[in-house]
Amino acid sequence: MSDCYELLIIGGGPAGLTAAIYAARAGLRFALVELDGWGGGQISAALQVNNYPGLPGITGAELGERIRQQALDLGTEIHCGQVSRITKENGIFSVETEEGETFQAKAVITALGASPAKLGVPGEEKAGVSYCAVCDGEFYAGKPVAVIGGGDAGVEDALYLSNICPQVTMLLRRDVFRAAQSRVKLLEERSNVTILRKTQAVELQGEGRVTGIRTVSQGTEGAFSCQGVFIAVGTLPATECLAGFPGLLDENGYVLAGESGETAIPGLFAAGDAREKPLRQITTAVADGANAATSAAAYLQNLLTEE
Repeated sequence: MSDCYELLIIGGGPAGLTAAIYAARAGLRFALVELDGWGGGQISAALQVNNYPGLPGITGAELGERIRQQALDLGTEIHCGQVSRITKENGIFSVETEEGETFQAKAVITALGASPAKLGVPGEEKAGVSYCAVCDGEFYAGKPVAVIGGGDAGVEDALYLSNICPQVTMLLRRDVFRAAQSRVKLLEERSNVTILRKTQAVELQGEGRVTGIRTVSQGTEGAFSCQGVFIAVGTLPATECLAGFPGLLDENGYVLAGESGETAIPGLFAAGDAREKPLRQITTAVADGANAATSAAAYLQNLLTEE
């Protein structure tokens, strides 16, 4: 089985690259498969990262490159490819790519990532639009902002922003929140939070940078000013390649795995934003990668003992 890796890591964001660092330190024969062959993940697009311990103010591109370079320095083998399907037969995983390549391994760590769901309105590409209040909120301290979305993420974003912004306007498509009522009650008690129910954003206004939102509420048009817009209408995990494993994903498409990264499929581990968990940050991604690689190394050691 010389052409079979001990471990394959799918995804080159912080979770996948951290898993590679730990796999290398464990002495595993492994490879990493990444969409663009470069790595870094979504953080590469962040202008500034201020919540990664010890490196405040670092750009996302630099942080991603530092993690990637550390993995390369330890001998990580990176292949470029879009993984389309993962299967398991006779104890061996096959990882197929859209480019026609197939890799085999005894264990797999999926660090597939997830992307924010877009609102899909004109102006969403403007500066001043964010999908993570914890990541970017401090850039808008002292400025009026808006939050779009009435789920748990939207409520938590609005609560967080209400502590640092003078005015938070929250837009709900429906009349009621979909979030935990205890958190909604707390939000409704904030004097600097205005909740617009049955209201949809139809355009993010401004020249190059957001200065306001045009809305429609029960057929009536309106508008208000703001200097930042936080969109919290869900995330989309990139887990299509795992469709062949029944029961592995939850109803929203996230991989069901605990803190160890272990899934219900022996030898298959999950790390990063595509894992079902309450908080998705760079810090939780790197923790996931370390845990998953450590669990994978233990799994492979057990296989060796059984052989």
